[in-house]
Amino acid sequence: MAKQLIIVRGGGDLATGTIYKLVKSGYQVLVLETEYPSAIRRNVAFSEAVYEKSWKVEDMNAKLVQNSEEAENVMNQGEVAVLVDPMCECLKTLKPFAVVDAILAKKNLGTHRQMAGITVALGPGFCAGKDVDAVIETQRGHQLGRVIFNGSAIPNTGIPGAVAGVTKERVIHAPAEGILRNVCHITDIVKKGQTIALVETAEGTVKIEATLDGLLRGLIRDGYPVTKGFKIADIDPRINEYENCFTISDKARCIAGGVLEAILYLENEHKKQECVKK
Repeated sequence: MAKQLIIVRGGGDLATGTIYKLVKSGYQVLVLETEYPSAIRRNVAFSEAVYEKSWKVEDMNAKLVQNSEEAENVMNQGEVAVLVDPMCECLKTLKPFAVVDAILAKKNLGTHRQMAGITVALGPGFCAGKDVDAVIETQRGHQLGRVIFNGSAIPNTGIPGAVAGVTKERVIHAPAEGILRNVCHITDIVKKGQTIALVETAEGTVKIEATLDGLLRGLIRDGYPVTKGFKIADIDPRINEYENCFTISDKARCIAGGVLEAILYLENEHKKQECVKK
């Protein structure tokens, strides 16, 4: 019997936690990405396959494919297939078992319940029971990873969850529009005020400084075009957490558990309904 196909929209670091768990649980996963993904924690984001053609996170490989036939070959090898298809054009021919929106745009970019028998979305911007079948809470805290079958996730506060007591200071945004030029690299230990990157603008070069002492856990790719206010870097105040730069985070794994729970629950409910009809 062929494995059930799950399409995941988005391949960033949080999405990667879900993708990893679904593949380990026996599903085939096709990831749909944009032409220029903007993951910050790039080391642990399958979206990097768009740039590098293939990418490994922990013990799992992802490969960029050009069509559904290539995707099938990759998935049959137990690997993750990544397709540049932000508008989900592949759904015209593919009939996935489930669709998971893991874009984390804080708004719905077109996902709806008619895409598959089971639809799940991560974070705010969706209403379970209306837009999708289930929503997974993504805000750090007591509700993280909870499955919501009626209603929405906690609204976006605009304030990152606390890591070692640090919230908004650990996330850095572009001070101007332009082309990002990296000075530092992921895994570097940085000091507050240190220049970690530059933005080349029409008027000149603008420095981007570290907002605190810590481990540079995430940084957008060199050469990426950014807009003012665009999230570009993440500093972890825990300087001894070097290995975290190469492994799926606790938050991503928690969310992934919620996704798997939702899919298994909804599959079981569908089977019950079929039995009743018979």
